[in-house]
Amino acid sequence: MAEFVHLHLHTEWSLLDGALRVEDVARKALEYGMPAVAITDHGNLFGVVHFYEKLKEAGLKPLIGCEFYVAPGSRFEKKAKSAHEAGYHLVLLAQNETGYRNLLKLATKAHFEGFYWKPRIDKELLKDYSEGLIALTACLHGEIPAAILKGQTDKAVKLIETYRNLFPGRFYLEIQENGLPEQRQVNQVLLELSETLGVPAVATNDCHYLSAEDAAVHEILLCIQTGKVLSDPKRFRFETDQVYFASPEEMARRFRDYPPEVLSRTLEIAEAIQFELPLGGYRFPVYPLPPGKTYEEVFEEEAREGLRRRLEELGEDRAAPEKEYWERLEYEIEVIKKKGFASYFLIVADFIGWARRQGIPV
Repeated sequence: MAEFVHLHLHTEWSLLDGALRVEDVARKALEYGMPAVAITDHGNLFGVVHFYEKLKEAGLKPLIGCEFYVAPGSRFEKKAKSAHEAGYHLVLLAQNETGYRNLLKLATKAHFEGFYWKPRIDKELLKDYSEGLIALTACLHGEIPAAILKGQTDKAVKLIETYRNLFPGRFYLEIQENGLPEQRQVNQVLLELSETLGVPAVATNDCHYLSAEDAAVHEILLCIQTGKVLSDPKRFRFETDQVYFASPEEMARRFRDYPPEVLSRTLEIAEAIQFELPLGGYRFPVYPLPPGKTYEEVFEEEAREGLRRRLEELGEDRAAPEKEYWERLEYEIEVIKKKGFASYFLIVADFIGWARRQGIPV
């Protein structure tokens, strides 16, 4: 088994940014002997189910996460003049079902409450929804690496304490080795802070494409995203061509001058994640029930009352004897109950009833 797994990875669901097809990720992970791989798309969970299913089919452990945008202040503030200023990056991985549900909450609120340039969360939301989540400090645009690059080490220390309190025992300083001088600078400080503050460091590669040869394809993707052409010297581009799905052997070479545990810790994190995504079955909204009643009982009452009213309206204009209507209703009630759809019918009936009361044609 490989001594490293990727914990920071952008699939094709990081729209116009990630160039990794999920099927290719699964194939390559098997080839490399990796037991697990994470999905951490930018600001969304769109690809989670597809990713989960494909990795499971390949016999691999899917690690569900997201690279969130964290607003510098409140998610409700809209002062940033660019997407770069709007939010810092933060990688969150679901450790268990509670963590997964919190990922869903954070992603939803990021889009509905914090959207400004990007779907953003803030520390207020992290305080409310941090349970069951493992946090990594992300790339150079993470809040802590950004402070280090500005020479604000004291601020970085305070931020580490803040995040460590938000994610007790589940917070990691993320280091990458991608050929960028700024990254080396940040790594050195992060390792020093890891030692002095007792916060573990972990290695990632912020994967955006499959192999080194795909860097040019990824540049085209970024041009489409930003509306630029390749010949534009001022276009947005990655300053490195090494953010691909590197093998464990290559990661070991890149990090040969670092403590070995920064690589093996990726396995520890993968093993600490115990979550199975429940697929199949039905997920209905909760229909409010009267005290002491079941969905089936309320459904039967509503259905019978509805037929009674309809028969009164029809009067003698019925197409068949009244007995046939009642027999048909009882048959259909039993089928719906047997299939477990009583709550679904109540919800749809609620929608239709509300629409009619508002004068909306149904």
